[in-house]
Amino acid sequence: MCGIIARVGDGDALGEILGGLRNLEYRGYDSAGVALRTEDGIDVYKREGETDALVDAIGDRTPDGTVGIGHTRWSTHGAPSDANAHPHTDDEGRVAVVHNGIIKNHESLRRELRADGHTFTSETDTEVVPHLVSRELAAGADPETAFRRAVDRIEGSYALAMVVADEDAVYATRSGSPLVLGLGSAANYLASDVPAFLEFTDRVVYVEDDEVVVLDGAGYRISDPDGETVERAPETVEWTAGDAQKGVYNHFMRKEIDEQPVCLRQTVDGRLDVEGRADGGEGGGGTPVLDALPPGELSGIANVVFVACGTSYHAAMYGCVLLKRLGIPATAMPANEFAHDPMPVGDETLVVAVTQSGETADTLASLRAADASPARTLAVTNVVGSTAARMADDAVFIRAGPEIGVAATKTFSSQVATLAMLAERLADDGAGVGATTPGGAAVSEAAGWSASLASLPDLVETVVEDGGAARLAEAYADAEAYFFIGRGTGYPVALEGALKFKEITYEHAEGFAAGELKHGPLALVTPATVVVAVFTGRNDDVTLHNVREAQSRGAPVLGVGPASSTAARDAVDEYLEVPDADPELVGVLANVHLQLLAYHAAAIRDRAIDKPRNLAKSVTVE
Repeated sequence: MCGIIARVGDGDALGEILGGLRNLEYRGYDSAGVALRTEDGIDVYKREGETDALVDAIGDRTPDGTVGIGHTRWSTHGAPSDANAHPHTDDEGRVAVVHNGIIKNHESLRRELRADGHTFTSETDTEVVPHLVSRELAAGADPETAFRRAVDRIEGSYALAMVVADEDAVYATRSGSPLVLGLGSAANYLASDVPAFLEFTDRVVYVEDDEVVVLDGAGYRISDPDGETVERAPETVEWTAGDAQKGVYNHFMRKEIDEQPVCLRQTVDGRLDVEGRADGGEGGGGTPVLDALPPGELSGIANVVFVACGTSYHAAMYGCVLLKRLGIPATAMPANEFAHDPMPVGDETLVVAVTQSGETADTLASLRAADASPARTLAVTNVVGSTAARMADDAVFIRAGPEIGVAATKTFSSQVATLAMLAERLADDGAGVGATTPGGAAVSEAAGWSASLASLPDLVETVVEDGGAARLAEAYADAEAYFFIGRGTGYPVALEGALKFKEITYEHAEGFAAGELKHGPLALVTPATVVVAVFTGRNDDVTLHNVREAQSRGAPVLGVGPASSTAARDAVDEYLEVPDADPELVGVLANVHLQLLAYHAAAIRDRAIDKPRNLAKSVTVE
């Protein structure tokens, strides 16, 4: 969950690497460092804290070099400190390495290297790599061979980049952690994610597991584990540098909340036919066009299993509700559970991996487990060329653009919209045990979603412009705890609302199925507990019973739901309304209010909204 940047080319390497580190701080901000190849060897600068602390440490020194590597760290082995910051070097300072991932056998390698006389100065697993390389160099190997031999000794997940004194080159590889090559006019780059170098180039090549990349003055070479050259055509990223910058906003999170109408338009654009059926029939709302899934492609699917983590898991839960309403059996499992204890799946099962980055380690492990079964796999992701997109049998992209804030916002909305279209496609293809055949009753119900989905961007825009959440964040800032409740699609939205609140405010927040409130959590409800109830227009009368249970214990209740839900509005203490819409999609609108509530509550507390403590954007270790 660290960020790597490497650069080889003409001009100033230091400035571009520092800029890349700032662009990658969403991947880790415990410490940062750079290593530059100079005329005198390798200069290393690293500091605990964010990139600005590193810049201050470098000060007025302007090390001159055109080749370098950089790193921003999210700690796994060893606490944040100057010593544990990357890059790490060998005893002579001849080799410098940056690493994203976990080396599982680092302890045995450290003992072996110490026995050979090597000295270690950090607690990290990474430090074994430069010492392994150094030993091979001392034995007469050239840098690339030494690098390959060192990598052959390590076990775990990694993306590695290395510089060596007297060599104007960067050596890199990956296994289970992301690495992408950027091809510029004056320089070439390697990074954990495209935003690191997006201001310099939008031409990329995605590196596959176990491939080795050498960047030097002549360009780049990718080779397989046997050293054979791999030819792969560059792709053009559709994102722009401005997409990964804050612009006029104080925080990426607020920018990305406001971007949701645009992102949703991108999600549904060209995929919906709200005038007539995509199969040429009549009836309003046609089968969605989903990338590599032509009509009828999913006709053999009997049930769906979603695997995901965090916000993506809540989106998957939402998708489960939509599918089950159409008569299609569906289950959502945390990817970290499915990966190591998978449920039985057969050749009529579709395993859907929902992952914003396409690089989430637990979700990739779930995909590997599914690949070992007869099931068909599908990745629903935001990143073209990501590991999940390449690993799964098929991929559908949510088209949300780059998301920098650690707290996911716009990607949740785009994921739910994409899963709603997937539900339509499955229903139209006649998926499900005993499901109606194409054109049947379930399909007619699903077809109505197309028109609702097409209107969703405009409806979200009205919620984004509503300032009610800011007032309530201020009014209830002194609460001791915040409980979020909902049922149906409102349940995953309640979970997501609580997740957003806790991760950026650091306050106690929990989400519950509304009916579960009385089965234990009610013992914690006091007048100092704010209860946030999500109403969708479906089964709201039952949710109101749970609201009254909380109110009878003195708790203030904030409601979020459709403008026409007068019973809900009259029952709660405060009400944030959303436009009336299809009950199955009201949750997307309500979730925007909850994002804004969390954002303003965090701002009041002066939290690090884009960089919440102990968290990173893309979790690439299990």
